Amino acid sequence: MSQLFEEISDRHRAFIEAQKLFFVATATAEGRINLSPKGMDALRVLGPNRVVWLNLTGSGNESAAHVQVDPRMTLMLCAFEGSPMILRLYGQARAVHRSDADWPALSALFGDRMGARQVFDLAVESVQTSCGFAVPLFDYQGERDLLVRWADKKGEGGIRDYWAEKNQTSIDGLPTGIVEKNG
Repeated sequence: MSQLFEEISDRHRAFIEAQKLFFVATATAEGRINLSPKGMDALRVLGPNRVVWLNLTGSGNESAAHVQVDPRMTLMLCAFEGSPMILRLYGQARAVHRSDADWPALSALFGDRMGARQVFDLAVESVQTSCGFAVPLFDYQGERDLLVRWADKKGEGGIRDYWAEKNQTSIDGLPTGIVEKNG
């Protein structure tokens, strides 16, 4: 029932843009595989083989550490309402930080968000769709505002202190580059 495509079609793009939640998976050859849920309208399709997503400050920074060692990344979206479908984007990612030349243009796609720490730029190599028949139906109630309120309360200086204290290494001890690259 699954189908493999070389690029994001208009149909895929419409599906991606309609979802409220996506999942990000990264790994290195050794250590833990990271799988994280993402929301808050943090994903943009830039073309048939390119998506970017905004990574906000959180308790871990695994994806940033992993892509420095192994740039493989998978994004997964699934329909929790309407017609069932699961869509996966497979590709090679890089973390774009404030010190990178393309930070202003890419971060602007998401507006000004306190706690923005990276934009991940994914070169999509393949797209896979599958049925999603077993994915349950859920009703979307809205975004949580807890992360936004937490970041606003901390302020820019507090966020940078948090990065220095909590986000410099992965749980497997890999460096994330958060402090050096977001100076």
